[in-house]
Amino acid sequence: MEEIATFWASTGFSNMTFGHGAMICVGLFFIYLAIRKGFEPMLLVPIGFGILVGNIPFQKGNEIGIYEPGSVMNLLYWGVVKGVYPPLIFLGIGAMTDFSSLISRPKLMLLGAAAQIGIFGTLITAVLVGSEFPWLGLMDPANPERLLKAAGSIGIIGGADGPTAIFLTSKLAPDLLGAITVSAYSYMALVPVIQPPIMRLLTTRKERLIRMKPAPEATPLQKILFPIVGLAVCSFIAPGALPLLGMLFFGNILKESGVTERLARTARGPMIDIVTILLGFTVGASTQADTFLQPRSLAIFAMGAFSFALATASGVLFAKIMNLFSKEKINPLLGSAGVSAVPAAARVSHMVAQEEDPQNYLIMDAMAPNVAGVIGSAVAAGVLLSMLA
Repeated sequence: MEEIATFWASTGFSNMTFGHGAMICVGLFFIYLAIRKGFEPMLLVPIGFGILVGNIPFQKGNEIGIYEPGSVMNLLYWGVVKGVYPPLIFLGIGAMTDFSSLISRPKLMLLGAAAQIGIFGTLITAVLVGSEFPWLGLMDPANPERLLKAAGSIGIIGGADGPTAIFLTSKLAPDLLGAITVSAYSYMALVPVIQPPIMRLLTTRKERLIRMKPAPEATPLQKILFPIVGLAVCSFIAPGALPLLGMLFFGNILKESGVTERLARTARGPMIDIVTILLGFTVGASTQADTFLQPRSLAIFAMGAFSFALATASGVLFAKIMNLFSKEKINPLLGSAGVSAVPAAARVSHMVAQEEDPQNYLIMDAMAPNVAGVIGSAVAAGVLLSMLA
């Protein structure tokens, strides 16, 4: 009987808590959204299943799974903690991204920049919230810089860029990595749900009906020069973002050079798929109930939603401001694509426009601020890293 009691004490049934059950339900919900609703399945299925694996209960005092020193999952999670996976993701993104729309209409880059207001607006909000509610654990009286670092990591959620959020948080506030990463990827997946109401609220029907004139076609030389010039300009502004920007533009020149198609195909295919699997699964497995289900995680989710909504609104409103000074009007719906959820945000701009006019095709125009948002969020992360690290 003693052996049976010992065995029972070691099982998940014996160690199951409400927290484990709640997190398992979250994991199942993510999988449901991915399979049933089609919300970013490439992200939510690995993260959701990782949450299930990470919340199988074990006997207190035993470090099993992702936090077990030297285990396979612990070694794979090292790529998240040390920021190895995000640059590899950016390499793949660069190899699959066509910057032609941005090259043809460079002024739309301003919309990608405007959307980054959400990051800095939320940073200020997080500082105020952390100061007002010290029990959330965002500040440390013995380390005054702690609050600013946590606030910077929370603010980057507004960029709607999971790899960038992981990269910055791993440098500034590693203990918040699970909550911030799951929050960032959740809002990326929910772009089609969160953005449209904000877009409709801030625009009139007349504005949503604006059709964009055809843009001039980018030349092969422009496509080759863009990653070189882009790397030089952006990395000099924000050297801290070089691991992300360097890989992004490197992947793009592999695509556009015309002589390294095999490398580009590997970067945007098998490599990015492998890294996405490892990143999503290990991030999900890190969200264990005892460390994840805390008031600060809920606060991070709330501030992340605010950050994402503010970024969307900033892009739309800035497009409206641009129209006050421009003869050629811009459809303000393009501003919402300034967040860097590629290509989901661009598809949402196109979708909302087509609700008003089925013949209004905004998808290619929306890709310009969308890819600018990728660059903008990486630059913002580099600026925060240089200021707060």
